[in-house]
Amino acid sequence: MAERTFVMIKPDGVQRGLIGEIIKRLERVGLKPVAMKFIRMSREQAEKLYAVHKGKPFYESLIEYVTSGPVVVSVREGPKAIEIVRKIIGATDPAKAAPGTIRGDFALDISHNVIHASDSKESFEYEHKIFFSEDEIVKRERIDEKRLI
Repeated sequence: MAERTFVMIKPDGVQRGLIGEIIKRLERVGLKPVAMKFIRMSREQAEKLYAVHKGKPFYESLIEYVTSGPVVVSVREGPKAIEIVRKIIGATDPAKAAPGTIRGDFALDISHNVIHASDSKESFEYEHKIFFSEDEIVKRERIDEKRLI
């Protein structure tokens, strides 16, 4: 059964022209988009998304950063979507991210690491609802998912 995950291309990824490359990497492994938006995140949305970091020394700069420019938010679907996306994006700290991962190839530092993705089913359930209503998530099937008779 297909699983869903939330993915956000952060302002540095958008500013550096990496949207297409990141989307290509996700689609190449079969993670189909079922919802996607190009938005300017509000402070309220940012505070909800990063509520787990409230009170940490970097919290305020993180909120300022993710609201500083446009982002691309999406819901991706596929078998083991959360696990696969986590492998594709690499470690949060780009110094620890493997070459070939999105962060390993493109992140500048731990604060500007290009991408955010859900790390569990629970975080997906919480995160995607900040940006998408259920009627914005499209049920669709890729041609390569159809069974031939």
